[in-house]
Amino acid sequence: MIAPAPSGPPEGGRRRFLSRLSILAGAVAAALVGIPSGRFLLGLRKVPQVWRRVGSLDGFAIGNTVEVTFLDPSPLPWSGVSARTAAWLRRIGDQRFLAFSVHCTHLGCPVRWLPDAELFMCPCHGGVFYEDGRVASGPPPRPLVQYPVRVRGDAVEILTSPVPITGPRPEASELGHYRGGANACERRARGGGSTS
Repeated sequence: MIAPAPSGPPEGGRRRFLSRLSILAGAVAAALVGIPSGRFLLGLRKVPQVWRRVGSLDGFAIGNTVEVTFLDPSPLPWSGVSARTAAWLRRIGDQRFLAFSVHCTHLGCPVRWLPDAELFMCPCHGGVFYEDGRVASGPPPRPLVQYPVRVRGDAVEILTSPVPITGPRPEASELGHYRGGANACERRARGGGSTS
């Protein structure tokens, strides 16, 4: 008796087709994940810097430091509430402002303003900053990140940027003070010697 001829592609052809289809699907998935990840790791993704309005000029009293919120420079459609970020804004003159990140330069914890002491304090690890953002004490390696501020008409605007992250520890000369804290720096500047 003669066996009937198979109808359709042979089994080896189907296996080869499914194997190639699996390799192609894996390559597409790897590209979908790998290309954006590679751009991020290599720093090729540019986050736009945008001027964001944070209030009207008459809403800020000279000498006061207040927290202002604004939209992140590159919010994703699914970000929701996390697309909002904040800064500490201090009015120092008629048309002059200072704006600092709310993130400590040690590990990125949120700092708070203590108006009675005129200091920024990080409650997580005890970092303390002067009203001009310089490090007063604690583990932060550098001053608070400062945002550019401008006044356009009656509006106060901050140039947004991504949330600052920590980096390598700078040299003491970059910090503006030496081992022993700011008081040691002042003693050295007056010629009072070292605290070593």
